[in-house]
Amino acid sequence: MLIDGIDGLENIVAAETVLSEVDGQAGRLIIRGHSLDELAGKVSYEAATRLLLDGFFDDLPADLAPALGAARAAVFAEVAYVDDRLLALTPIEVMRALTARIADGEDLDTALRLIAAPAVFTAAAVRRQAGEAPIAPGPTLGHAADILHMLGKHPSGPEAKALDTYLVTVCDHGLNASTFTARVVASTHAGLTSSIVSGISALKGPLHGGAPGPVIEMLDGIGAPGNARAWIEAALDRGDRLMGFGHRVYKVRDPRADALKKAVRLLGEGSNVLPGRLAFAEAVEQAALGILKDRKPNRSLQTNVEFYTALLLEALAFPPTAFTCVFAMGRSAGWIAHAREQLADGRLIRPQSRYVGPRPKAAA
Repeated sequence: MLIDGIDGLENIVAAETVLSEVDGQAGRLIIRGHSLDELAGKVSYEAATRLLLDGFFDDLPADLAPALGAARAAVFAEVAYVDDRLLALTPIEVMRALTARIADGEDLDTALRLIAAPAVFTAAAVRRQAGEAPIAPGPTLGHAADILHMLGKHPSGPEAKALDTYLVTVCDHGLNASTFTARVVASTHAGLTSSIVSGISALKGPLHGGAPGPVIEMLDGIGAPGNARAWIEAALDRGDRLMGFGHRVYKVRDPRADALKKAVRLLGEGSNVLPGRLAFAEAVEQAALGILKDRKPNRSLQTNVEFYTALLLEALAFPPTAFTCVFAMGRSAGWIAHAREQLADGRLIRPQSRYVGPRPKAAA
């Protein structure tokens, strides 16, 4: 249940949810009763999606993989509507426009198509913008493996597992900006497509889902471990925000950072695609943490999810312009679950505001 401000005095929104809890003090993420450690790298994205959707659809199958594969195949038809005007936009704008073509509804088929949409449309946009033809989904493949297949890769087991780990790690994360946006739209009964398009729009912002790309820019700008301290100090002297560090909720290390760092390490060991890159990133991380501790001793600015997200997606050959799209591939399941939970509550979300403008002049 979403609760308005208290007595018109407090601009607070509280949410009761069974989906996830973010404990910023302990650095803990719980998803449907399971810690992140129990899920990341241990269950598939399809299984995590089913966990999130359980209880919100009467016809939810025990094995979601075939149904999600069929949904990928179904939404691929929308790729035919990509034209030169869309290709001039960023991948997330292409993906959002194609997602908006899916008919609004509140049923399971609509939900699965919306969960499949970011994967299918992002891969098609990336290939079209590179001058290559889109690749049709492989409905019998796992979701993560099919994403890489649609990009034109022949994914190894470690690559598919690494992407699967990422998708599970980011599938839900409390009442963040995009999830809250999706719930607000769902509360109006506008339909699931409207909710997901609104979530994508919120995620697009650089203060939410747009941060991993600049992490790559930072690493490339630093170039070598010995340059890290001077580069970081110069950036902070200019007042630049150091991407990949700090979080609005976590006061300790973001638990998702460690889950993704482990995935990057396993990916490197399995495919040898990251020679030296992980060690370099770790050196930059340690330099940044030390400098931030010295400069901002009263704030706990720890590594967040974006830092190792950037390294993982780079290793999987996603262009940085598409990093936010991959975030949406994972978070779409959480958006759908929150939208359905909000529909079950039945209330329109209407937080109160506190007026701080001028008052009318008293009548003479």
